[in-house]
Amino acid sequence: MKLIIQIPCYNEEATLGLTLSQLPREIPGIEVVEWLIINDGSIDKTVEVAKASGIDHIVNFDHNQGLAKGFMAGIEACLKLGADIIVNTDADNQYCADDIPKLIEPILNGEAEIVIGARPIHEIQHFSLTKKILQNLGSWVVRVASQTDIPDAPSGFRAISRSAAIRLNVFNEYTYTLETIIEAGQKRIAICSVPIRTNEELRPSRLVKSIPRYIKLSIFTIIRSFMGYKPLKFFTILGTIPFTLGFLIGVRWLILYFSGSPRSHAPSLILTAILILIGIQVWIFGLVADLMSINRKLLEDIQMKLRFMEINRNH
Repeated sequence: MKLIIQIPCYNEEATLGLTLSQLPREIPGIEVVEWLIINDGSIDKTVEVAKASGIDHIVNFDHNQGLAKGFMAGIEACLKLGADIIVNTDADNQYCADDIPKLIEPILNGEAEIVIGARPIHEIQHFSLTKKILQNLGSWVVRVASQTDIPDAPSGFRAISRSAAIRLNVFNEYTYTLETIIEAGQKRIAICSVPIRTNEELRPSRLVKSIPRYIKLSIFTIIRSFMGYKPLKFFTILGTIPFTLGFLIGVRWLILYFSGSPRSHAPSLILTAILILIGIQVWIFGLVADLMSINRKLLEDIQMKLRFMEINRNH
C-alpha cells in the first residue's frame, strides 16, 4: 500500500518547510509514504526548500496555471507513481498533518473512496463572521447539488483512493474543491468526511482574495458543475420558471376574458406566449444537453481506460 501526499505550491518558500516538517513518513496500514509538490510556476525558492526538506517528487509548471490545474497534475503524477491513496494538503500548514491517519481510515476500511477533512469552522479565530457564514452556506449548496453530506466543501485536506482518482476530472480553472464533490456525488463515488484540526494562520488565503469575487466564482463553479453533470434537470428547473409565469399570466387573461372585461389585455396574452415559448425552448436545450452528456460519459470511460493502460504500463 503506497500513499503519496501532494501539495500544490505557488511561491511558498516561507511556509513550505514547516509544512513538510510536519508530514509523516510512517502511517499504520501503509507500507510506503512519499511526498510530492506541484510547483505552479513559483518564482521564489519553493523548489529549493522542498528539496532541502526531503521531497520525493516534483511536478513543475513553467508558469502559474492555477490551483485546479495544479491539483489535477498532481493526481496524474501520483497515479503514474503507483499511489494507492493520494492525500492533498496545502502548503501554508493550515491543516494538521497528524490527522492524516484519521483522514485515510475510511478508505483503508473500504467505507469511502474520497474523504474530506471537515474543519471546525466556528472555532477558527482568523475566519471572519462573514466568511464562516459563506463557508456554511456554500457547503449547503454543494450538498444539495451533489446529493452528499459534506459539511466543509471548500476544504482542501482530502484523501482519494486510486480508483476514485482515475475517475476524477476538473474543468473549472478556479478551484477543484467544489467541483470534485459534485462530481463524486453525481458519479456515485463513495464520499464521506471526518473532523480534522487546523493550525494557526501563517498567511492570508490566496484563494479568497475578496469576498465578492469568491462568491461570484463559487456560484459559477457550482452552477457549471451541476449543469455539466445533470443538464436535463438543470434546464428543466430553469425552463419551468418562465413557463410557469407565462401559464399563470395566461390563466389571468382567460379569467378576465370570460368575465366579460371590456379590455382585450393583449399585452398579457403576448407576454404569456413569449414566456411559454422561452420555457419550452429552455427545455429543448436541456434535452440536447442531455444527449451531449452521453458523449461526455463515453469519453470519460475511454479516458479512464487509457489511464488504466498508462498506469499498468508504468508498473
